[in-house]
Amino acid sequence: MKKHNLYTGILLCLFPMTNVFAAAMDRSGQSISAFLQPNNYFETGISVLDPTVEGTEAGTSETHRHIDDMADDYYFPSAAIKLQLTENLSFGLLYDQPYGAEVTYTGNNIFVSDSSNTLLDSQKMSDLRASAIQKNTPVGISNFAQKAGISIATAQQMYDNNVVTALGKTKDLIDAGVATEVDKTITHLNGLLGKGATKAEVDSHNLSMIVGFQPNKNFNIYAGGAYQTIKGQLSLRGQATSIFNGYDLTMKESSGVGWLAGVAYQIPEIALKASVTYRSEIDHDADSIESTPTLSALGALSPQTAALIPKIAAASAQTKITTPQSVNLDFQSGIMKDTVAFANVRWVNWANFEISPIRFKMMSEVIGQIPSVNRPNGFNLLQYSKDQWSANVGVGRKLTDQWAGNVSVGWDSGAGNPITALGPTDGYWNLGVGLQFSPTPSTFIAGGVKYFWLGDAKGQIASQNAGQEYVASFSGNNAIAYGLKMGYRF
Repeated sequence: MKKHNLYTGILLCLFPMTNVFAAAMDRSGQSISAFLQPNNYFETGISVLDPTVEGTEAGTSETHRHIDDMADDYYFPSAAIKLQLTENLSFGLLYDQPYGAEVTYTGNNIFVSDSSNTLLDSQKMSDLRASAIQKNTPVGISNFAQKAGISIATAQQMYDNNVVTALGKTKDLIDAGVATEVDKTITHLNGLLGKGATKAEVDSHNLSMIVGFQPNKNFNIYAGGAYQTIKGQLSLRGQATSIFNGYDLTMKESSGVGWLAGVAYQIPEIALKASVTYRSEIDHDADSIESTPTLSALGALSPQTAALIPKIAAASAQTKITTPQSVNLDFQSGIMKDTVAFANVRWVNWANFEISPIRFKMMSEVIGQIPSVNRPNGFNLLQYSKDQWSANVGVGRKLTDQWAGNVSVGWDSGAGNPITALGPTDGYWNLGVGLQFSPTPSTFIAGGVKYFWLGDAKGQIASQNAGQEYVASFSGNNAIAYGLKMGYRF
């Protein structure tokens, strides 16, 4: 098979949105295919995703209302340049936005605040009220004794025997007074809860600098560094978020460096090319601003820890974020004249990913002592339970000297189920088609569309991490993605 017959087909493997929608916060798929192109090469592209993720309150939620589409549209660009410096040495710069999130809850549901929201669900609030009344009854008896001008012992005896006074039965009077004071406190604490809706936004940028060594025409050994930035904002609202209703987090842009390495093998005469690329973790220490308006409520939930409230309020530290390590395996081969088959397999180590800002973590360690929560060591703001696996396979065919097309099928395992309600999908299947036009032998423009069948998932709040409990169910969802890419050989 002659190389020029596959020229357009090879470019089809640069389809602009291989992993535009993936598990957890994975977006770009971190492909290095541009670096493996022959000679000097430049490309730029943009991908757009329009997801629909709707659901229903379920699981531990006391209500079962509909949850409107919570997944915002987003787009991200990419660009790459590869230079063949010598016959055996190449250099490349690759830019992408590897991780991200765009979430906004709307409507009337447990992720949007309203006037009925309470610190805990109705059963826990009832238990809290009863416990508070019981604990404050001695105070009520003491206050009654003071007002009546009698000893506390006498007042206690009158309470125990429910003695009738001019104002009514002693026990009823004291219990009503204690209940009134407890209810005032609870009303005040519920008034600290946030307004608005649960929202999350994460943005990242990644620049990879790669050097490759080609000892012969078949092998390419490459390695390099990666400079990455990440920032994010989060607002937790609604009944589902409990005492964290009103919590806000701003993580300022932070930077970190990592590395990548890989090896590629090719047989140009039959358009065969295979590569495996490893990318390291990248550590970030993000300056963070946390707003915790319900912090004072911890004293009501766990009186013995009231002394911790000033310490939590004064706590300040950078938030550690480690973006995950990953491995990409890419393969393509000519299978007949003017036809190329291609495949990509990607693994991302999401199971080790977590975000735990300091005040959130300290509050979670208090809340985790509540028997119904049962997280004695606290819990993370965000984490995933499984690593992500994804695959994309397809066929590209040259139609004319200037036109070519491709079809592809993709699959993603997801990062666990139940999963955070900030990204409640369990993997996907997709089907994609693409078209490419090459006005000259050295230039092309390619576009495509993919339709995603998103996996049904159970959405968790942070205190349910690593368990099977959930507060919402998301099913029957989908997404559609569009991509455009232009390339130039020189």
